[in-house]
Amino acid sequence: MFFASKRPIAFDFFWEMWYDKCRMTDYAKTTYEIEDKFLSRFACKSKDSKGRERAIAPCPLRTEFARDRDRIIHCKAFRRLKHKTQVFLAPEGDHYRTRLTHTLEVAQIARTIARALRLNEDLTEAIALGHDLGHTPFGHAGERALGAYTKFLHNEQSRRVVDVLEYDFVGMNLTFEVRDGILNHTSKGNPITLEGQIVQWSDRVAYINHDIDDAIRGGVLSAEDVPKIYRDAFGETHGRRINAMVIDIVGNSINKNKVAPSKKCEELISGLRKFMFDTVYTGSNAKVEEGKAIEMVGALYKYYKDNPDKLPEGILALNCSIEQKVCDYISTMSDSYAIWEYNRLFVPKGWGLR
Repeated sequence: MFFASKRPIAFDFFWEMWYDKCRMTDYAKTTYEIEDKFLSRFACKSKDSKGRERAIAPCPLRTEFARDRDRIIHCKAFRRLKHKTQVFLAPEGDHYRTRLTHTLEVAQIARTIARALRLNEDLTEAIALGHDLGHTPFGHAGERALGAYTKFLHNEQSRRVVDVLEYDFVGMNLTFEVRDGILNHTSKGNPITLEGQIVQWSDRVAYINHDIDDAIRGGVLSAEDVPKIYRDAFGETHGRRINAMVIDIVGNSINKNKVAPSKKCEELISGLRKFMFDTVYTGSNAKVEEGKAIEMVGALYKYYKDNPDKLPEGILALNCSIEQKVCDYISTMSDSYAIWEYNRLFVPKGWGLR
């Protein structure tokens, strides 16, 4: 019977038949054929990947880039992003962005652009989902704190997460193209694929617009504070701004071996970004707590550098400098864990007689 505790014999039969068929049918090969037929000549096709440092058996269902996407989604570093600051530290409310929601918005914008340009969506999505895995607690404030003692950069740490720290310190063994895109996602990067270039621009489009949205929600800005030149160019709302930027990027990049907005649009995006730095990212009420976060991360860094034996065993066993080990450990912390660890180490505990 259907409700029996044991699976019916018919269920096992059809399951085994499906599984055998799956093993005999190379669905990934069909995807490669579809890519050959429909993707742009400028796309990085899955069959042309430079591969992994350690060879693995092919999957009958997924391309190698799709496997990378899945590995990233299921890793611990990806889950921790939900507890890491995007821009606003410890906001009181359910709707402010975290590093995870930022990552998902970047992935959505990037896939839209990739599909319109007939580039590789799996590769694009994998890069987008992995681009911020190495971010510190408290976002760029934490990055600046570590940068005062080391040459820490979150994009380099993101690639270190996938190369070394994840999967119990053996690394995720991702493809060359995904690793390159993660490392080169910042404005100073130079990704080797157009899919990596898509993530570069999608990251910028996402954070500028969702930070405006969060700033308006938090009362740091009003909609009318956004200069008229940008409202006229991109629209008055969050969705219209993103749509206008994406349409320009796609229209300016079709059938080209480069992904970028038009010169005019790029100037406007840069101007809007500068406006956000001048009014929100530096000196606004939403950022007054950053000094405390920087002090906290700096104190953690100095403590573990002076007391390396207090680092977790797996971190301590890594073949790198003590400075790198400390950065590795701190970059894995969520905001709440960093606060807990700071309190444990530096805040006096109460006591009493029993």
